[in-house]
Amino acid sequence: MSGASNNITDDELNALILRLGTLLPQLNHGRHGRASPSTTKILKETCSYIRRLQKEVDDLSERLLQCLDSMDITSSDAEFLTNLLQQ
Repeated sequence: MSGASNNITDDELNALILRLGTLLPQLNHGRHGRASPSTTKILKETCSYIRRLQKEVDDLSERLLQCLDSMDITSSDAEFLTNLLQQ
C-alpha cells in the first residue's frame, strides 16, 4: 500500500469535516443563515453523537433480550433471531 495514495489535502479534510457536520442533527437543526460550526465543535459533536447511538443500541439490545427471555421460543427460533440480528 502506497503512502502517497492516502495523502489528503487540508481543503479535502475541511470539506469532509463540513460534510460530517451536515449529518449531525444537533448541528444541522435550525442553522439557516448562521456561520458554519468550527472543526473542533463538529468533531466533538460527532464523538458525542456516536456515544449516544452506541448507548441507544446497547439499551435496545438489552430490551430485546428481555423480550426474548419472556417469550416461549424454541432454540432454533432463538438461533434464527440471533443470526438475523447479527447481520
